[in-house]
Amino acid sequence: MAGSLKRQNRHIPSHVIMLIWVFIVLFPLWVLVINSFKTRLTIYENPFWIPKQWNFKNYTTVLRDGDFLTYFKNSFVVVTLSLVIVTLVTSLAGYALASWKSRFSSFLYFLLIAGMMLPIKIASIRLLEITRALGLLNTIWSLPPIYIAMGIPVGVFILTTFIREIPKELMEAAYIDGATSFKIYHMILLPLIRPALATVAIYNLIPFWNDLWFPLIFINTEDQKTLLLGVTRLFGQYQTDWSKVLAVLTLSAIPVLVLYLTMSQQFIKGITAGAVKG
Repeated sequence: MAGSLKRQNRHIPSHVIMLIWVFIVLFPLWVLVINSFKTRLTIYENPFWIPKQWNFKNYTTVLRDGDFLTYFKNSFVVVTLSLVIVTLVTSLAGYALASWKSRFSSFLYFLLIAGMMLPIKIASIRLLEITRALGLLNTIWSLPPIYIAMGIPVGVFILTTFIREIPKELMEAAYIDGATSFKIYHMILLPLIRPALATVAIYNLIPFWNDLWFPLIFINTEDQKTLLLGVTRLFGQYQTDWSKVLAVLTLSAIPVLVLYLTMSQQFIKGITAGAVKG
């Protein structure tokens, strides 16, 4: 009895730290959501508590009068296309690099993950010139190549490490049975690396969805703007209607939360893979 109490008491500090961390994470979301249901002036009365009267006009105005749906569609197309290509390319690259043992493969692996240490924004001027030369300026199609280049280094790092932990006997047995490399990849590897794929997708989703830098540089056409770039229209020179800004930001956070909640189990498996060996 005393031993079990000691073990329970030993976990109290970690529980307290976790509760504090949960509060730190959820408090900005709380402020974001409750203030999106207030008017422009009532936000300043008490920005940290629920409104006395709920105001839904911010959401109806944004959805009816603004271009929110156009911006949302543009962001959704760009991010979805980028994530699909990133996960496909990095899974194929991880499969190849994990199976190919040579000095050149090691050099290629370190060359790819070196992109994690070099911020792509330092090449913004050169990327702008390339985008203009390709005729992609002022279109949403200028963004996926940038995001794919951003996501490949971390994707290759995660998936190559994950695939190397898979017993080689599984793929060797399939190869002996006559399976091709593509069939091994499709039938055996993909089901096993779903947690790692979820990790790569969620890890890249946040910077892709919340990126403002490259849309601001590449896109000026109104119907081609992404969601976060469209929010800047609500900022005035002398005053800003923060209630509508927060309403748009609340709506823009929904896809990220939905994807995380639907893939959270796979995500946790992916980031903890290899932590315990048995």
